[in-house]
Amino acid sequence: MKKLLLIIVLLAVSSATLAWIRYGGGEPYPNLSSTPILNQSILEEVLQYPEPLGNVAVTDGSRVFFTVHSEARPSGNKLLEFVEGASEPWPDGKAQQTLLDTPLGIVADRKGRLWVIDHGNHGIRQPRLLGFDIETGSLIADERFNDIIAPKGSFLQDLAVSPDGNTIVISDSSYWRKSPALIVYNVESGSTRRVLERHPSVSAERYVIESNNREMSFLGGIVTMRGGVNGVAVDDKWVYFGAISGSGLYRVPLEDLTTRYLPDSQLAAAVEFYATKPLSDGFAVDADGTVYVTDVEHNAIYRFGRDRKARTLIQSENIRWPEGIALSPDGWLYVTDSALPDVVLNSGEVIKAKGPFRMHRFRPRVSGGEDEAPNPGESPET
Repeated sequence: MKKLLLIIVLLAVSSATLAWIRYGGGEPYPNLSSTPILNQSILEEVLQYPEPLGNVAVTDGSRVFFTVHSEARPSGNKLLEFVEGASEPWPDGKAQQTLLDTPLGIVADRKGRLWVIDHGNHGIRQPRLLGFDIETGSLIADERFNDIIAPKGSFLQDLAVSPDGNTIVISDSSYWRKSPALIVYNVESGSTRRVLERHPSVSAERYVIESNNREMSFLGGIVTMRGGVNGVAVDDKWVYFGAISGSGLYRVPLEDLTTRYLPDSQLAAAVEFYATKPLSDGFAVDADGTVYVTDVEHNAIYRFGRDRKARTLIQSENIRWPEGIALSPDGWLYVTDSALPDVVLNSGEVIKAKGPFRMHRFRPRVSGGEDEAPNPGESPET
């Protein structure tokens, strides 16, 4: 009996050690914060919701859509539109149960379509890309990814669409499988490619995220929440991306990423280190090439101008974990609060007690020079 107990203990210790080697440990990340360019008083609350918010999309007509964060395990509504002061299930209540499983990333394109990435509970179920006609709410695309594109343990978290609406770039953070990659979907042909898998630009580095005085480590430090490529943003020329647990903001030419038969080695060689960034979640890029990146450790949003310098744009305790950001056509930047440290591995009761969860917006453009900040409470120009 003692021998059996010893074997069990040795197996348990060995398993815990192997788990720690693969998933645990890590070092603190340097604080890159600077004095915020904008005063937090300009944040305008858009909505409150009793469950953690995921990502946000805003249309040309200023319609606002958002997801409920999948890590909160919502049993009700998962994709909603904010209409006349109320959050309504979209496209309807039935779709929340029959069509949507674990949606998270959403984006609206210039052709009147809303694209939704559903990671299928980390690839255990069916990962899908859903496309909707925003005007009618009808489903116009349902791409179901196979194990080559989205294997078990994948986490298709975020997505961005090219300005012409023909290319969708999806990030696979791969928390459990540890094989992060970008997925490129051609809207016209329906072809899909998985690229840059395990490339340094998409891979997590060995950092421990600390947000709101809590380290994102679990089970006594055996497991650390450490993800690969997450944020992704696309403009006419470049695709910007970076790992949630990574120090680098990278970019690759959109043309190279969409060239179907470009050799992997050639695509990898085209990846460019752009700047050092904070540990981050959502990305956005405007028409002038200014890149916006959330800082999940310090409740902030950074701005990277043409000089590639990291500057804290705005910081506020009201965005406890800035999950998703979206630029509206009329010059607002929307940001969602998931408060993820209060969500992961917590019960529904604990999560709801941390609510409500909020969406804010502000105008990120300021007058004058690159570093000029408005007076406290002054709204910046568009």
